[in-house]
Amino acid sequence: QVQLVESGGGLVQAGGSLRLSCATSRTIVSITVMGWYRQAPGKQRELVATIASGDNTAYADSVKGRFTISRDNAKNTVYLQMNTLKAEDTAVYYCYARNLLPPYDVWGQGTQVTVSS
Repeated sequence: QVQLVESGGGLVQAGGSLRLSCATSRTIVSITVMGWYRQAPGKQRELVATIASGDNTAYADSVKGRFTISRDNAKNTVYLQMNTLKAEDTAVYYCYARNLLPPYDVWGQGTQVTVSS
């Protein structure tokens, strides 16, 4: 089973940028889908972006045009580039991996992103 470790969170002013990284313990080439979710205080965890094994990507409407998910198979790492950050992007961001065969769902420990207005 793969293990996920996020990094890159921090405090940034509104309008700024951050890049989150999700390093995995195994090759990510064949993982069915990986993604980023976030959870703000008092709110449910929500999908931010996903990238499938065929490099198809999907984004929440709230981040389209501002965030970009990508993967570096050689480094077994998935990234989330976040630009034009807003106060409402403040949340704990979690990396996620889902595989069909063998089946598993794995979450990282989360990394805090705080955007000051």
